[in-house]
Amino acid sequence: MASSEDPNASSPAEQPPKHYGITKPIFLSGPTEYDLQRNVELEKFLIDSGLYENKDEAAKREEVLGRIDQIVKGWVKQLTSQRGYTDQMVEDANAVIFTFGSYRLGVHGPGADIDTLCVGPSYVNREEDFFIILHDILDELEEVTELQPVPDAHVPVMKFKFQGISIDLLYASISLLVVPDDLDISHGSVLYDVDEQTVRSLNGCRVADQILKLVPNVEVDHVLSLTLVELTQLVTLYLTVALPDDTQMFEVTGFLGGVNWAILVARICQLYPNAIPSMLVSRFFRVYTQWRWPNPVILRSIEENELGFHTWDPRRNPRDRLHHMPIITPAYPCMNSSYNVSVSTLRVMAEQFDHGNRICQEIELNKAQWSALFEPYLFFEAYKNYLQVDIVAADVDDLLTWKGWVESRFRQLTLKIERDTKGMLQCHPYPKEYVDVTKPCPHCAFFMGLQRKEGLRGKEGQQFDIRGTVDEFREGINMYMFWKPGMDIYVSHVRRRQLPPFVFPDGCKRPRLSRHVSQQDERTYEDSAGCSSGSVERHTRRKIDHKTEDMRPAKLEKQTSVSSQLMESVAPESSTGGASDTSFSNGIRLECLATGDAEKKSDHRLSVGQLESEKEVLET
Repeated sequence: MASSEDPNASSPAEQPPKHYGITKPIFLSGPTEYDLQRNVELEKFLIDSGLYENKDEAAKREEVLGRIDQIVKGWVKQLTSQRGYTDQMVEDANAVIFTFGSYRLGVHGPGADIDTLCVGPSYVNREEDFFIILHDILDELEEVTELQPVPDAHVPVMKFKFQGISIDLLYASISLLVVPDDLDISHGSVLYDVDEQTVRSLNGCRVADQILKLVPNVEVDHVLSLTLVELTQLVTLYLTVALPDDTQMFEVTGFLGGVNWAILVARICQLYPNAIPSMLVSRFFRVYTQWRWPNPVILRSIEENELGFHTWDPRRNPRDRLHHMPIITPAYPCMNSSYNVSVSTLRVMAEQFDHGNRICQEIELNKAQWSALFEPYLFFEAYKNYLQVDIVAADVDDLLTWKGWVESRFRQLTLKIERDTKGMLQCHPYPKEYVDVTKPCPHCAFFMGLQRKEGLRGKEGQQFDIRGTVDEFREGINMYMFWKPGMDIYVSHVRRRQLPPFVFPDGCKRPRLSRHVSQQDERTYEDSAGCSSGSVERHTRRKIDHKTEDMRPAKLEKQTSVSSQLMESVAPESSTGGASDTSFSNGIRLECLATGDAEKKSDHRLSVGQLESEKEVLET
């Protein structure tokens, strides 16, 4: 061993700095005095905004996790006994609870859900033991509410609230008869002799562990991740007021979830290893504004393994070449965690990256405060045309399971519209649920903003007819194997001025137009729409006015037991008090602005064609 006096020994200062990731850092310098000052302001803003979880809520979460751990251990022992194993096996039978996602990374805020994985022995399966037997055990507990199994999801999950805390529970059966309490889930041996769904379930925890190992400063990453979760979920894209109760809805609609954001953040930490949060926030937006998708974001070299699981590789796998925004998980098997992203949702996120970058530049020039990044995104003022998706069921429990199925397929509506309009009609699915409490039946609704692709010069009177597209979507939804009488879905068109009051925080529509569009623009839009399709619209309105009392949506053949009152209870009403000119499912047609008007307003983000919808009876 070399002596400390050895002149040939390299001192720590002379050793090359360690770098993380697949490339060298962009910038190695630390913060300036000005950066430190802005960092203090940022942390103060986060504290004042209530983004940090208090000790009481943290303690309650730990208590809930402990209770769930007891329940699954008892569940496995019960199954072991029922299947005739020895008394010693029953005594040793075990299941282990792991957490992942934002909770595991320590970047969750108040009220966020807990992503949880239950690892059980080889003889306890997912299909029957988890989704039926454990489901029934949970259903009998008073502490458990809103229990919602989603066995057909890409990663099968059981969602519920335990003492008011939202839980997403996955299950993985590994090739061991007895699961030890100190199981090392990051070890590759847990992947032996398991199926693809189990691999996806296990990888949530494995990815979280790798992310923590691949960033230069975990504590800095925690602060930054919390900031960016709030920026991306509260400020830029998704929400109007607060963090969602169900962040999984972001992913199923084609946006990014917690793991995606964590990987993006970790890559910035690798590129700027000595930066503090105030610097990293601006670098985040700067880098991803300039990122050339579909170039992937990768934290480490993609690992190959003799186990032979599919790993992301567009050179060998043609399907991987179709991904629009690849964000690759660092744990084997390396996968694209953002496969759900579509052309439309990538456009929305790219716009918000650019918006965040401009705000950060203003903050650096002392022209704006951190609060400017947290201004709510006014989704219901951003577009002139929307699709409203109403989901109904006979009772609350049926609505919960039915809604889960629809949510898991909601992304398909965006993809089908992109396909059938050749990308010329852009969609913005909004991952937030709305409820109209005035309806007599259990109900919830989701919305999607629509606009013609910017810069597209179409013919005067050009139309996008998506009635067939919506019908195809509904047909897929109605194939639900657990369908019950009363479960139904309606898709209708609403213009911005016809949006229902229940989508606004105070139940009242905003008295002013969007800040992006002036009143003159609105009048010009109405005039041009009237010129291009006024006769059709007037004819449709007259037809509806004469037949309003007799107009009823026809029921699907298998839904004859549903009363007409239930079917009518979700019908969108016109904001003017007259009959709506919108219809369910197959009455949707998009008619674009005349080319001249599109050119005049080409600098407006909200330039869009007119949606025209004709009242028609539902057909089976």
